[in-house]
Amino acid sequence: MGRIQRACCSGVLLLEAVVLFLTTPVMLSLTDVDTVAALVVGLGLTLACFVAAGGMRASWGGPLGWVVQVAAIALGFVVPVMFGLGAVFLALYGGSWFLGAKIDRERAEREALQ
Repeated sequence: MGRIQRACCSGVLLLEAVVLFLTTPVMLSLTDVDTVAALVVGLGLTLACFVAAGGMRASWGGPLGWVVQVAAIALGFVVPVMFGLGAVFLALYGGSWFLGAKIDRERAEREALQ
């Protein structure tokens, strides 16, 4: 994983961590989810975002980011607005993943020519 791809994916995950953190009070106040379950899910996904963002240099950071995207969309079964927000973050993460890799690849090709 190149530098640009890592930075873009990490940035998306850090922004997503804020959104997932804010789903915790929503689950506590607007749903019938148990308090402990809401805290575990909301704060657990927030922590997973931070861990994935920090682990982008390792081989497991990127795949963990994809797992977080799937979990964020699945959270829509509890907080319906997360279907939409999860899809937006999936698109942002996917764009960061593929476009970041393309930028890194083109940068490496340009440096090889110089």
